[in-house]
Amino acid sequence: MTTSDTYDPKAARRRHAAKTVAKAVAGDNDNRDAPTAMEEPKAAVGESHAGGPQQATRQRKRRPWQTPAEPPASLPAPAPYVPRHPFVALCYAATSVMIAITYGLGLNFVNANLTQVSGEFSATTNETLWLTAAYMAPNVSLSLLLVKIRAQYGLRKFAELAIVVFIVVNGLHLFTHDLGTAIVARFFAGVAAAPMSTLSLLYALECFPPQRKMTMGMPVAMINIGLGAPIARLISPPLLDLGGWQPIYLLEVGLALISLALIYTLPLSSPPKVKVLGFMDVVSYLFLAVGFGTLAIVLSVGRYYWWLEVPWLGWLLVASIVCLVTVAVIELNRKYPLLDIKWLLSPEILHFAGVLLMFRVLMTEQSSGISGFFQQAGLLNDQQTTLYAIILGATIAGGIACAAVLKPGREPAIHVVALCLMATGAFMDSQLTSQTRPEQMYVSQALIALASSLFLAPALAMGFVNALSKGMNYMLSFVVVFLFTQSIGGLIGSAIFGTLVIISEKFHSAGIVEHLAMTDPVVAQRIAQLGGAYSHVLTDPVLRQAEGVALLAQQATQEAYARAYGDVFLMIAIASALAVAVLVMRMTWRQLGTLLRPATVAA
Repeated sequence: MTTSDTYDPKAARRRHAAKTVAKAVAGDNDNRDAPTAMEEPKAAVGESHAGGPQQATRQRKRRPWQTPAEPPASLPAPAPYVPRHPFVALCYAATSVMIAITYGLGLNFVNANLTQVSGEFSATTNETLWLTAAYMAPNVSLSLLLVKIRAQYGLRKFAELAIVVFIVVNGLHLFTHDLGTAIVARFFAGVAAAPMSTLSLLYALECFPPQRKMTMGMPVAMINIGLGAPIARLISPPLLDLGGWQPIYLLEVGLALISLALIYTLPLSSPPKVKVLGFMDVVSYLFLAVGFGTLAIVLSVGRYYWWLEVPWLGWLLVASIVCLVTVAVIELNRKYPLLDIKWLLSPEILHFAGVLLMFRVLMTEQSSGISGFFQQAGLLNDQQTTLYAIILGATIAGGIACAAVLKPGREPAIHVVALCLMATGAFMDSQLTSQTRPEQMYVSQALIALASSLFLAPALAMGFVNALSKGMNYMLSFVVVFLFTQSIGGLIGSAIFGTLVIISEKFHSAGIVEHLAMTDPVVAQRIAQLGGAYSHVLTDPVLRQAEGVALLAQQATQEAYARAYGDVFLMIAIASALAVAVLVMRMTWRQLGTLLRPATVAA
């Protein structure tokens, strides 16, 4: 039998089409949405009948949402450690501190000086709060997307571009002279500041060897995070005296320029670039950004407009829920998700997130509680400088102590100590009165600052190691947990704290006013004494009595607020004590399980 007798043209064309498709698939492994090699030859055979083997080699054109919607590569591992001279390592640590201060001042300057900023723009307090809301809306979620952008385009380019954008955006603040343009500038400032906290963390970890990054590098990074708020309150009074809004941002631009020089001089060790960003990643992030952003706006301004008074707060909350549910639906149906929703909902991660969120809410006692109390008492930042200097020193001391004792396995014990300090400081503050001044809170606030530095670093290191043990892609999910518990958690804490203070103040105010009757001789005498202060300028006794009534009402309001803050501080102390009890029970249960397990195995 000859070769020509066994030759089958149709079979040859099918073999040729199969080889062509196999080559195309081998060269296009990244496109997971492409047809399989078993499905394509049939279509290719039809095409070969119509137009020959050349048409069989044509590949189906990718759609935008298919390229590269599901990139196969994972996030790159951290760059290998490069030993450096101790002086160079110290310079990296100083760079981390400089970046953290630059970022922290931009975040806290407005929050620490809302009254002065309101006067600068001739706006009400509620209107000025939109500066904070506009800053937080993009800032609370952008770090998630930046993790992949940093991996895809390189860490050094990311750092250099981030600091340049930060300088440009802060320079725009120098040209804002009304509230509208200031709100727009603050929005872009929130965008530009998102990479800065990451850079501060990376520079803090860069100067330590791998075995010390979590035990020493993480506490140093947490010290840097805590520097911004007290320093902003320490230096803002003299800056405002120089000319209001402009000197503050001149200083911030100057610090950013110093950070620029340091970043260019001391580059970070960059891991290899990997193409990890896909179209569906961007889609998921946009929904997440809208969800977190609208939630941040609601939490920032809700208690000032009051939660049930304005309809648009409800619509924003609905939009947030819809967007976050959409993110969950998208990610659950992706083979390679941006966020691993199942891992985020696992009991271990829910417990970890709950612990971080609880402590962040408790820390509201220092971040907004004390400042709010003294503002109600009529004190300004320049009358509290010693208090914030002590808080700054205690924050640094707590971070150093944490770095000295932190080792794997000691995290629960450190958390118990931190919560005990928190409970003690909050209980001491709950004894305040309307006559309490910063001098009476030096010890209690130092204890709370110590607790903050001791708690956060071990928790973050433990979560970081847990995420790395699962794989680099789990880092994105861990970033979401950290962002939610710290950024959104801080806003939740402020919203809960402020709401409870307002409700408690109304209760105490009603109780105080109930006993203030003009027929009471003691009350009448007090009104006469208060009105007597105006005797040199007001000769009309009726007007003097009216001024006396107004002053008495002001004192009653101050007393009601003092009692309200005391109630909320006591609630924080009780919550901290309960957290200590739960944590000790959990540690005891684990220890008993460890002791009983060998006996069970032996039996």
